[in-house]
Amino acid sequence: MWILGTSLAAVSGAVTATSSRGFYATLDKPRWAPPARLFGPAWTVLYIVMAIAAWRIWNAYGFTDARGELTLYGIQLVLNAAWNWFFFVKRNGLASTIEVSLLLTSVIATMVAFWQRDVVAGALFIPYVMWVSFATALTVSVWRRNPKLL
Repeated sequence: MWILGTSLAAVSGAVTATSSRGFYATLDKPRWAPPARLFGPAWTVLYIVMAIAAWRIWNAYGFTDARGELTLYGIQLVLNAAWNWFFFVKRNGLASTIEVSLLLTSVIATMVAFWQRDVVAGALFIPYVMWVSFATALTVSVWRRNPKLL
């Protein structure tokens, strides 16, 4: 169940991003921006690790006893998929920045909630927090560099 839900968010983001490769290539990006080809593998690993963390919480506590933690997980999945829509479809820098900030907040909240129940599940979210922190900085930088496109 958690792998399926996580996979749906991953596929949603991948479809949106894949159809916008040309747009991303035209953007002025900072020197520290990774090449576009690295995003897919990075997200694949992150989605697998996220699903394992959610599964650990669900397996140990069930949905009823971990409703809050698993609801946070679902919220961050929705926000994760939504960023692609704001950035690649709407091409709205301000909305993308607000959205990725909400995503980062929800990812941190999920990590903390998971950590309180299962240290391993919480620790599995550390790379995700780091990546979304980086993505937040990258979103702001790309938006500021491309005010006419975003």
